[in-house]
Amino acid sequence: MKFKSATIIAILTLFLLGCSGGPNEVESFDSTPAAPESTEPAPTADDPMSNRGVGPIKSLALEAIDEKLAKSGEDFFRTKCAACHRMDKRRVGPSLGGITERRTPEWIMNMIMNPTEMLEKDPIAKELLAEYATQMADQNVDESEARAILEFLRTQSAP
Repeated sequence: MKFKSATIIAILTLFLLGCSGGPNEVESFDSTPAAPESTEPAPTADDPMSNRGVGPIKSLALEAIDEKLAKSGEDFFRTKCAACHRMDKRRVGPSLGGITERRTPEWIMNMIMNPTEMLEKDPIAKELLAEYATQMADQNVDESEARAILEFLRTQSAP
């Protein structure tokens, strides 16, 4: 019985060593076509009011504040954002009072909807991560919710 157990262990060990890669590892080939290069300029931290961020929102025309949408946004803000953000002071994340005077609406919505990629690729988001040392949680906010939150943020002036 000992011989049988030792043989099985030896075979499993050789199998595992053979699968571990190393000099005889076969190079994999990814046949997925490369994504086309973006023709949009890369976002910069130099002018925050020209940076649209990274994500699905490329352009957004704002009109007069929609009070009903802002009220809905306030509700979303309370459930998804208020644990980390306040309007008048720093908390886990930055103060958001007057954010629409410091960032473009596109950037704000992309940050709400796409925080992981924003923190990887957007220079302003990277600076915020360095300053606050906390990654913004992806709250799985869809575009209509993000738009409502933006509308609420438009009603909040700087402290």
